[in-house]
Amino acid sequence: MALLAFGINHKTAPVDIREKVSFAPDRLQDACKELVSIGDVSEVAILSTCNRTELYCCVNDPDAVVIEQWFSDYHHLSVDDILPYVYKYPDLEAVRHLLRVASGLDSLVLGEPQILGQVKTAYRDATAAGTVGSILNKLCQHTFNVAKQVRTDTAIGESAVSVAYAAVSLAKQIFSQFEKHTALLIGAGETIELAARHIKENNIGNIIIANRTVERAHALAEEVGGVAIALSDIPEHLSKADIIISSTASPLPILGKGSVERAIKIRKHKPMLMVDIAVPRDIEPEVSNLADVYLYTVDDLKEIIEEGLRTRREAAEQAEDIIENQVATFMGWLRSQSAVSVIQEYRSAMMQIKDVELEKALKLLKNGQEPEEALKRLANGIINKVSHTPTTNIRQAGFDGNLEMVEKARELLGIKDAEN
Repeated sequence: MALLAFGINHKTAPVDIREKVSFAPDRLQDACKELVSIGDVSEVAILSTCNRTELYCCVNDPDAVVIEQWFSDYHHLSVDDILPYVYKYPDLEAVRHLLRVASGLDSLVLGEPQILGQVKTAYRDATAAGTVGSILNKLCQHTFNVAKQVRTDTAIGESAVSVAYAAVSLAKQIFSQFEKHTALLIGAGETIELAARHIKENNIGNIIIANRTVERAHALAEEVGGVAIALSDIPEHLSKADIIISSTASPLPILGKGSVERAIKIRKHKPMLMVDIAVPRDIEPEVSNLADVYLYTVDDLKEIIEEGLRTRREAAEQAEDIIENQVATFMGWLRSQSAVSVIQEYRSAMMQIKDVELEKALKLLKNGQEPEEALKRLANGIINKVSHTPTTNIRQAGFDGNLEMVEKARELLGIKDAEN
């Protein structure tokens, strides 16, 4: 039985191909069951995100075409349609790939943490489908532990590498006690959504979402526990905000110098951080001339992002070393499984010998034999029977001149060389 990672991701396929081979969340369990039912596949878990679709399997033959045939048939494509975009990693490479994926080293954004949760979801779905056996279970548990170690022992997730994350990191540098402050987020697009989640995760006191379409603002506000307002309501709320992050598609500024100046007066000159990540800009550049206002644009954030990327790249090198060590650990466990049946059979044979000799000793005791003599016979009987087969085979190996087998026997039995 071999491990196999089979898939398509953002590095190998454009989005139109990735869309065609994604699995709907409510179909994942059925897909897992269907794949193991075709034979040659004993275990499977499917990871399907916007950037990757991957199958982790235990297969009889990693070179067989059964996986790509099922995969293409399932998505109503021909094998030729997908072959230019797929990768197949057997055994050690499959383990290394999964550890790198779960640790964020194979992500579009280096070190992003969401992928680990998605791997855990794939494991839960496959477990619920009954397609996770001893090997995938061990691999997934090992993966979760390694990903945690990478997060703990390196700085892979600590630095800003997105505009939204950089904006929130900047706010944390200026306002240390987040729970005492209010953030006003202007817009409801992807960047503001990410900023809202980041700022919520950092325990901000209050969040106000302002957007031209109030319904969208309400949806995001509900998700992060904030309140929603229309753009026209910003002037009456602006003075409450310590942190303003704006990203709209407006061709004209949303906030002018006059409105900000009025808000500062109402705030009695308490400082405000304003982060304008819109192009064209949402905040008039002249606002930067106001005392007690710290205005940053998207260009200012680029330096933070570049520094964050450098930090994450350095952390990624450390993470790769951790992963290589942990790949070796898992492969050692996997190889050891081939010896499990031998160990079990050996222990069973030894237990049978023990039972036979113990029964003889008990009979001797019942017939009046002295306990000391019965114990001696029990010990000698076990030793003679346990050692009979090994000693016979070692003697034959010596007779045949098979010195390598004799040395292996010495190693296996833990016998030290008399000369040492």
